[in-house]
Amino acid sequence: MKKFYHTIILYITCISFAQSNKQWNNLMQAEKKSASSTTNLTVNQNTANYDISYQKLEFTVNPTQYLVSGKITTTFTAVTNMNTITFDKANELIVSSVTKDGVNLAFVGNINKELVITLPSMQTTGTSATIEVTYSGAPPVNGFRAFTRGLHNGSPIVYTLSEPYGARDWWPCKQDLNDKINSIDVYITAPSQYIAVSNGIEPEAPVISGADKTTHFHHGYAIPAYLICLSVTNYQVYNQVGGTFPNQYPIINYLYPENAATIIPKLDQTPLILNLYSNLYEVYPFKNEKYGHLQFGWGGGMEHSTVSSMIGFERSLIAHEMAHQWFGDKITCGTWKDIWLNESFATYVAAQVIENFDGIPEFILEKQNMINYITSLPNGAVYLNDSQITSVNNIFDQRTSYNKGAMVIEMLRYKMGDTVFFQAIREYLADPNLAYKYAVTTDLQIHLESVYGSSLQEFFNDWIYNQGYPSYDISAQKISATQTKFIINQTQSDPSVSFFKMPVPIRVFGAAGQVLDLKLQNNSNGQIFIENVPFAVTSLEIDPDKHLISNENTTTILSPLANENFDLSNNIVIAPNPASDVLRIIVPSFVTIENVSISNSIGQKVLNDKQEKVLVNNLSNGIYHLEIKTSEGLIHKKFIKN
Repeated sequence: MKKFYHTIILYITCISFAQSNKQWNNLMQAEKKSASSTTNLTVNQNTANYDISYQKLEFTVNPTQYLVSGKITTTFTAVTNMNTITFDKANELIVSSVTKDGVNLAFVGNINKELVITLPSMQTTGTSATIEVTYSGAPPVNGFRAFTRGLHNGSPIVYTLSEPYGARDWWPCKQDLNDKINSIDVYITAPSQYIAVSNGIEPEAPVISGADKTTHFHHGYAIPAYLICLSVTNYQVYNQVGGTFPNQYPIINYLYPENAATIIPKLDQTPLILNLYSNLYEVYPFKNEKYGHLQFGWGGGMEHSTVSSMIGFERSLIAHEMAHQWFGDKITCGTWKDIWLNESFATYVAAQVIENFDGIPEFILEKQNMINYITSLPNGAVYLNDSQITSVNNIFDQRTSYNKGAMVIEMLRYKMGDTVFFQAIREYLADPNLAYKYAVTTDLQIHLESVYGSSLQEFFNDWIYNQGYPSYDISAQKISATQTKFIINQTQSDPSVSFFKMPVPIRVFGAAGQVLDLKLQNNSNGQIFIENVPFAVTSLEIDPDKHLISNENTTTILSPLANENFDLSNNIVIAPNPASDVLRIIVPSFVTIENVSISNSIGQKVLNDKQEKVLVNNLSNGIYHLEIKTSEGLIHKKFIKN
C-alpha cells in the first residue's frame, strides 16, 4: 500500500528505532490515505445488489488544469431484482447524462455521495445490462487527495491515488471491497506532448487527434476500484524485462526526465526482486501484461496493479510495493479490518529481500527494529474492529498493520517451520476461490492449518485479534553433568491475553566458548524444561535471531544443585490433582513415559496405560497410587479422583 515520509514527530520516532538499519535510514515510512484522515464512510449496502463484469473508463485530463471529465461504461449483473443502480460519487463531480442502450435514464445525486440511477424497468436477478455515465468536475480537496495536480521541475502532472476511500472522488464507481471488475479498458485523452499511464498494457499505439492524444490501456485481470490509476506528465520511459523463460514480461518505468539518470541504476534491482518473489511464492501474478513504476508527486508509493506509483526508488520501497502485486492486488483484503493481509505481508516479504540479498545478520537487525517499534507501546491489535476502520490512521497504522503483522508472520514461519509455512502460503495464493478475488483473515488461517495439521486458533486469538506481547524471564540451573533445568515465566503487556503460547528459542553459552541453541515450547508460567547441555551454562540469550515479539526479557543463572543431584520425582508433575476426567503426567523434555500403572488404596491395579494423558473418568472417587515407569527410572505418585 501507500508509503510516505513521516512528519517531524514520526521522523524522530522512526530514527530512534531504526537508525542502524540501512534500509530504513533513508525511508521514513508510514501510511496515510488519499482522503481525510477520518471519515464516516461505511460499507454501502446500496451498491451490493449488482456485480460488475466490465468497465470502460474514458477520461479527459490536462496536467495544467485541476479537472477531470469522462464517460464510464459499466456492464453489470443483477444480484437481486433491482429498479435502481447506485454508484459511489463525490458531490463535486457533476453527471450530465446516463444512458442505457442509447436511452436517457433518470438519475440523482444525494448527500450520501451517491449517484442513484433509475432503470427503465425492473432488472431481474441474474440478468446483465450496460449503462453509460458521462460526468465532469473538479474532484474534492480533502487530505492527501485522490486526484492531484502538481509540478515537478516546472512540468505539470496529474495523478491519482485512491486507497482506501478515494476512487469516488474522481470517477463514479463501486468502491466497496465486495466486488472486483473482471476487466477494464482505460482511455486517457490528454495534450499530445504528455505520456499517459494506467494499469495493464497498451493494445495499440496512442491515437493523436488535433492537439490531443488518446492512450488506451487494457487490464484483463480482476481489479478493485481503489487499485485503478491514472497519471499524465512528460514521462521518460525506461524498459526492462522481468521473469524467466517462458514467463517473461515487460517492465515499463515512467520517470521524470530530470531524475531518470539517477533512478535508472536503482531500477536494476527490480528484475532481481521479482525473481526472488517468484521463487519464494509463485510466478508474478500479472505476467501476461507488465510490471513497472510511474513516478508521481505524493510522498511515498502505491501498489496500483501492474504499475506501482513511486516518489522515490529506494530498494525497500520498490520491494514493498512490488510485494503487494501478490499480497493486496492478486488477493485483496476482503474488509479494511483485514488490511494486514495486504500490508503485513508486503512488509514481511520486503524484509525477505534483506534476508536473501544481504544475509541473516541484516535480516535479524530488520526484525529487531520492527520489534522495537511494536513494543514501544503496550497494546494494539493487528486485526481492526468496526469503529477503527472509519479512521485511516488506524487502518494504515505503521506499528500494528505493518510491523506487528509482519512479525506475527515471522512467528508463524518459526512455529510451523519453513517447509510447511511456504507451502501453506503458496496454496493460499493459488486457491481459485481467493486468487484475483478477496480474502479475510479466516481464509488465510484455514490454509495455514490445513498444511500445518493442527489448529492455530489460539495463536490467531493471541496475536491477531488481541493485543500486546510477552516479556520473558528464564532461569537456568545445572542439575547434573549433562543436564540443565530451565524455568520460563512471562508477563503480558496487555490484559487481553492471559498467556502467549509459543516455542521460545534460547541460546546458551559456556565458559570455553560453547554455544547451543534450544527451542522450548512454552505453554504455562513456571514451566520446567530439563535439557541435555554438555557444559555448564554461564549465560543465555532469549530469542537471539528475533523470531518473536517480546520485550524487556530477563535471564538468571542459578547456582548448580549440590552434588549435581537431580531429583526426577520433583520434576514430574501430575495435574490436575484432584482429577475428574483426565490426569496429565508432565515430564521433562528428555524423559519418556514407558508405562503408567494405577492402583487403589488396597493395592489392586485398576488401570494400565502408556500415555501422558490418562482417562480416569470411570474410576470411583478416592485416593490412588501411580507407578510411572520412565526412561530415567521408576517414579511413584498419588492422586485423588473426585
